[in-house]
Amino acid sequence: MSFARGNGDGMARVRVHTALGDFEVVATAKGLRAVTPRPSGGGARTTLAPDGGDASRHARAAADVLRRYAAGEPAGFEGPLDLPAPAFHRAVWDRLRAIPFGTTASYGDLAAALGLPGEARAVGAAIAANPACILIPCHRVVGADGSLRGFAWGFALKRRLLAHEGCAALPLFAAAGEAAGGDGVRQES
Repeated sequence: MSFARGNGDGMARVRVHTALGDFEVVATAKGLRAVTPRPSGGGARTTLAPDGGDASRHARAAADVLRRYAAGEPAGFEGPLDLPAPAFHRAVWDRLRAIPFGTTASYGDLAAALGLPGEARAVGAAIAANPACILIPCHRVVGADGSLRGFAWGFALKRRLLAHEGCAALPLFAAAGEAAGGDGVRQES
């Protein structure tokens, strides 16, 4: 682990190298702000603001969960979130955090669970705004027919994350692809 001075914005940024790829974790003193995939390079290193404050503590905790997840543990991030967003988005993201490791849910399932049947598109829009890849597991959301639908960080990563979890729905993706004459991936419109 190497340390670098903070950038003065009150955030700790952590670069984490895992078997699933490189990620940047961003946290504030209030909690996790973002997790984004980054191009690989620079080896296994973590960079934190050296102050040991709350932002660094939250970033370390999130980076630890990300490492454990990549190592195959069904780890979930239980720490605080600092995600400026409308209340509806936060409610959807809380629902995403409740989807168990190795399972999937559809957009319609989530809408119904939120008491909003028929609002799958609104749920999809909130999911698309998710800033915390993996730790708010939007990759576990699929179409009602089991097909892969939109994923901000690309379908290759979504497939890899679901396979990593041993997701029971993966055979559905292949079946949907064969039926559609493609790879089972459909863009949402």
